[in-house]
Amino acid sequence: MAQAAPRPRQQHRPQFTLNTDGHPHPRENALVGVTVLLGAIAFVTSFFHGLHILTSWAGLIGVITGLTGLFVSVTTAERFAVVIGTGAAAFGLFLGVAHGGLFGGAW
Repeated sequence: MAQAAPRPRQQHRPQFTLNTDGHPHPRENALVGVTVLLGAIAFVTSFFHGLHILTSWAGLIGVITGLTGLFVSVTTAERFAVVIGTGAAAFGLFLGVAHGGLFGGAW
């Protein structure tokens, strides 16, 4: 009598994806990437007083793209990354403005 042998269990490896609903979202994912990148630039450069122009502009553009990305995001993973990136960009924007602003304190 032939018995069915149990299948060996495959291990589940977690995968990083922003498309948790199974559909591609290229525009939303691009906004997430740009927001996170600009947020990281603004956050890191905010600790250097001489880079306040770069910090301010990266933060301002990061906040604008972050709010746009938050408005059009579809999945929770996209929203999570956008909120983190927007917060980092806002932090950089605030410190950049405090150190001299968008135009180097010329106004």
